[in-house]
This record gives sequence, structure tokens and C-alpha cells, in this order.
Amino acid sequence: MTSKSHQGRLPGHPLCAFSPEVSAALEAGQPAVALESTIITHGMPWPANVETARAVEADVRAEGAVPATIAVIEGRIRIGLSDAQMDWLGQASGVLKLSRADLAHAVAAGLPGSTTVAATMIAAHLAGIAVFATGGIGGVHRHAENTFDVSADLHELARTPVTVVCAGAKAILDLPKTFEMLETLGVPVIGYGCDHLPAFWSRDSAIATPIRLDHPGQIAAMLRTRQELGLGGGTLVCNPVPAEHEIAAPEIARLVGQALADADTAGVSAKAVTPYLLGRMLELTSGRSLATNIALIRSNARLAARLAVELVRG
Repeated sequence: MTSKSHQGRLPGHPLCAFSPEVSAALEAGQPAVALESTIITHGMPWPANVETARAVEADVRAEGAVPATIAVIEGRIRIGLSDAQMDWLGQASGVLKLSRADLAHAVAAGLPGSTTVAATMIAAHLAGIAVFATGGIGGVHRHAENTFDVSADLHELARTPVTVVCAGAKAILDLPKTFEMLETLGVPVIGYGCDHLPAFWSRDSAIATPIRLDHPGQIAAMLRTRQELGLGGGTLVCNPVPAEHEIAAPEIARLVGQALADADTAGVSAKAVTPYLLGRMLELTSGRSLATNIALIRSNARLAARLAVELVRG
């Protein structure tokens, strides 16, 4: 680990297998960006899932960093996927959706798995990658006071020193409770160029931004200061979806309410809830939510790559 960032560490964890591109970048101390694989297996239909994953990787490269899409395949945590591995993931059935609780099981048993925000953070930290781009984080589900359904993403942000760039928490969640819990856990939440935190498909959640920063260099400076102060855990950077792709908050609120009611009727629970709701939103918006989802993850990847470059630049 260098004093500039978490990157530049020689890859070599025995349970990780690095692609040649990622290995060469980390050995040379070049900027890299971790990318999750749940978007491929559980977030989008084929072939949009693989097309989007490849477009996101291209966006990272265009900004001067190396993409590292992460998944568990054949008993190893893959840091960077080949074209064949990505194509297989995009069409495979029975791929596990992995978080902290079941990551080790999948690796030990040789089971295929895609990584959620929490699992991707763990793998990125093992690999020495400091920045991770995703669509939206998990959080406190609605009616969590009855179900206790809270995503492991929040506690992972509190414990694992990786910076996550997202478009806010998914709008299907209880956003006020989600951001309140992040504050309780001591996770810095940065609004990138915005006074109100974004809400995934929408640009404005009406929740005030705790920290507003307008340039990747400012974010990098704050991250270095956190490291110098010995403050553990991760940082959340919330990047609003590009305005031309936004779905307005009032419309989203109405549709999310319908999707949640449909999930209750269908008896969907636990890890199946988020994929179900995202799929139902795709139906209810006649495909618009997918286009917005693609736009926001690509925007997040570009910002993450610029941040990774700033961290290495020092």
C-alpha cells in the first residue's frame, strides 16, 4: 500500500486470480476501478447485462484507469474477467448473489457467484484497489422496523476501506433511514456537485448532502486525510444520474409503491427482493428504468476512474 492510495500493491492473494490487464496495472501502480458482477447476473436482462458491463469497462479505460470486474468462478475470486467469463456469467443460471456472509462458502465449495456491493468491497480491498463503481448501494428496506431487513452494504462501508461511487441508495429502499444509519456508522457521504443526495433513478431525494465536493481532486484530498488520521472504513460518493436520463421522483415513488405491493403479493423475500423489484420497475416503466440504470452506472464508472487517477497522481 502506498501513501498516496490503497493502489499499487502487488497482487498475490492466494484466493484471488487476476486478469493479465489488472495484474499489470497493479504491479505498475496504475489506477484501477473495481466493478461488481451482480449487475451482470441479477441486475439486467441478457444481452443488455453484458453489453453494459463492457461499456462500463470501456468508460473506465477512457478516463485513464483499468477496470476490474469481480466475480467468483471455479473457487477463485476473479479480479478482472475475460470476455468468455463475462459472456458465461451473462447467460448462466444458478449463479449465487454473494455478500459477506456467503463469499467464503462460494469460494470453498467452488460455486459460481456474482458480487454485491459488500462482497465487491471485500474483494477490491484484498486486491489493493481503492475505488469501486456501482449503480446504487443497498440499505434499510422499507418496514425494516418489522422485518429487520438491512443490507450488509452499510456495515461493509463502515469497516472496509474502499471508496464506493454510486447514484445513491436504490430508490426502492427507505432512504432517510438508510442515510441515518450511514451517519450512525460513521461513513462519510459525499454529494458530488449536489446539495441534495441523489435517489438512484432520480437526481434529488430531498435529503441534504452532508458533504458537498465538486471535483475528484477534492475527494482524493479528503480520502488522503482520512488515511492520515487513521480513520477506518469506506467512503460513499453519491453522483446524480445525468439529467437527461432522470426519471422524476414523484413518478418513481408511485411506481416503487406498486412494485413493493406486487412483491408482497408474490411472497418475495430476503435476497430475492431487490432483483424482483428492479425487474418489476423495468416492466412498469416500459424499459425506461433500464436505460436510466445504464446511464447512471456508466456515469459512476467515469467519475470513479477520474478519482482513481487523482489518488495515484498524489
